[in-house]
Amino acid sequence: MGLQALVDHKGRFTDINVGWLGKVHDACLFRNSGLFQQLQQGTYFPDQKIIVGDIEMPIVILGDPAYPLMPWLMKPNTGTLDSSKDQFNYRLSKCRTVVECAFGCLKVRWCSLLTRLDLSTSNIPIVIAACCVLHNICESKRETFMAGWEVEATRLVANFTELDNRSIRRAQQGALRIREALKASFMTGHGTV
Repeated sequence: MGLQALVDHKGRFTDINVGWLGKVHDACLFRNSGLFQQLQQGTYFPDQKIIVGDIEMPIVILGDPAYPLMPWLMKPNTGTLDSSKDQFNYRLSKCRTVVECAFGCLKVRWCSLLTRLDLSTSNIPIVIAACCVLHNICESKRETFMAGWEVEATRLVANFTELDNRSIRRAQQGALRIREALKASFMTGHGTV
């Protein structure tokens, strides 16, 4: 299940959108969010403008390349980059590290988010939202983040991935046998396809 979130400079979630299937593209999820609508209408940061150089602009949020470039959403340059575009991308990336850290802390604090949640699909968004709220409380109270948690989370992910990989390998082996049988059948002319 996908989680789209806006994170402030202190690593707290200020807006979340959860409940979409994980295979929904980030840009689609974003365009269908209340956050997008509010930013588009200028109501998320009402009457807050800044001046950079001689350009008056709204407060901007930062996104990765999957998001659309908008007057209120900055994303990295792509393609061939000159030194100024490369410098822009570097600084944007440094600013976005707070987002990556927030998601990392969220997943490490609540390791259950790293694996399959055996809940009804209607309850999963509630659990994810609750974890985001608890994350914000921990960050606001400056709760200690234990380094050992990250090690444990990495171990859990590796175990979960290994289980996933084994079942995929078994399925692929079965598919290879089927493909070989079909190939042999086609070569002898006894195929039914």
